[in-house]
Amino acid sequence: MFGNSSCAEDQKSGAYWCLSDNSDCHDDPPRGYECRCQPGYKGNPYMPNGCQDIDECAQPDPPLCFGRCINTVGSYDCVCPYGTYGNPRLKDGCAPRKLKFSGLVIAIGVGSGIFILLFMLAAVIIRRKVRARKAEKMKDFFFKQNRGLLLQQLVDKDIAERMIFNLEELEKATSSFDDARKLGGGGHGTVYKGILSDQRIVAIKKSRHAIKREIDDFINEVAILSQVNHRNVVKLFGCCLETEVPLLVYEFISNGTLHDHLHVAPPSLSWKERIRIALEIARSLAYLHSAASVSVIHRDIKTTNILLDDQFIAKVSDFGASRGIPIDQTAVTTTIQGTFGYLDPEYYQTSRLTEKSDVYSFGVILVELLTRRRPSSYISSEGFNLVSHFVLLVSEHRLCDILDSKITEAVKAEEADKVAAIAVMCLNPKGEDRPTMRQVETGPEALQSSAGNAGSNQTTEEHAFRLSHPSVEESNSNASAYNLSRRYSMEDEFWSSMSFPR
Repeated sequence: MFGNSSCAEDQKSGAYWCLSDNSDCHDDPPRGYECRCQPGYKGNPYMPNGCQDIDECAQPDPPLCFGRCINTVGSYDCVCPYGTYGNPRLKDGCAPRKLKFSGLVIAIGVGSGIFILLFMLAAVIIRRKVRARKAEKMKDFFFKQNRGLLLQQLVDKDIAERMIFNLEELEKATSSFDDARKLGGGGHGTVYKGILSDQRIVAIKKSRHAIKREIDDFINEVAILSQVNHRNVVKLFGCCLETEVPLLVYEFISNGTLHDHLHVAPPSLSWKERIRIALEIARSLAYLHSAASVSVIHRDIKTTNILLDDQFIAKVSDFGASRGIPIDQTAVTTTIQGTFGYLDPEYYQTSRLTEKSDVYSFGVILVELLTRRRPSSYISSEGFNLVSHFVLLVSEHRLCDILDSKITEAVKAEEADKVAAIAVMCLNPKGEDRPTMRQVETGPEALQSSAGNAGSNQTTEEHAFRLSHPSVEESNSNASAYNLSRRYSMEDEFWSSMSFPR
């Protein structure tokens, strides 16, 4: 207690004694005034910083708090423990909020889960729709790129719809074009074995590149084969236009190519089988040239395009280079296509394609059946290619010098001579002097008949092998003179400048 002065008077005079920040001055007249620490503080109020905070929660007699006591500067807080709510200053005043909180969490969790699920479902649906729309656009683009509109114009509408396969079915049929399903391939594409949903076994031809010329060839092949129905022509089931490169679906031919059986596998074809295969090829070409709705020139007849089924029945395949010629025309001028060794030299020189170009290629196949030599690589010791050397040996009556040894051992010379004579007629340098395929097929027919009927009519056979052409001796005589030398000069020019992709 200080003097008779008041708090206000001493503060003005500078003789104020309540020096601690957390202190209060209390007047007590007439005795003067007294300094006290503020509530929540204790110490000496007459000294600077003399009043210090009291930790109420740590006192021996703590304040009334049934919850959690938290010290603050000059005071304290009393709160309910975590997970409870209520009045912590009352006994049992804090009740657990666990049930309420769990229900909220569950509600939030379920709501969030449903939202996320709906969001993901919507995202998947939208993505699928976008993909489907994109796929449809790509299919439409590829359909137009692959000349689908042209195909619809070239082929009857009902046939076109029946022949078009979807990509999903062909992927399923080939296990997504697994390498284990490959049957073979070449410069133009790969062939896969597939099993359709109706259990048909098929061969699926897949081009390597989306080249305009190959796409045109593809549409050309579909248009032609859709109108062809012959047991010796490979059957086309349909096509797929939904990919960058078009796909062709054929009947599956199990026994490889004639080329494989002549040049790759051990020799197994008997003379009778060779004659029958030649007859079947001749019949299919005669059909294409004259019996089909449009005269079709194959333009790439060769042994690799002759497939053999499990009964060794011949099937002509690969119509990508073929051309249809109207009935009222006999020839068409076109870009040269064909294969080295089989291509008609006259067609090569003039670019005029006629059915006689296929006749020439068939003649080369006859030579191949007789000799088992490759037309594309054979060169004689004198420098002649296979065709030139064969014609020369026939003209000199030395056919046995080039015959396949299996034929020499098992066949009468007269039969081999007759087939060689047909080959020479087919290989005439002038197309107009070659027989038609309808005339040619009578030769193997007569040979096949004579093989089954040893005593058949001599006159019938002679008529069959004449083919309205000179006799064998006359053909040999002509070949040994001017025409033979003309053939050599013509073919030498042809072989030296030949370079075609097919």
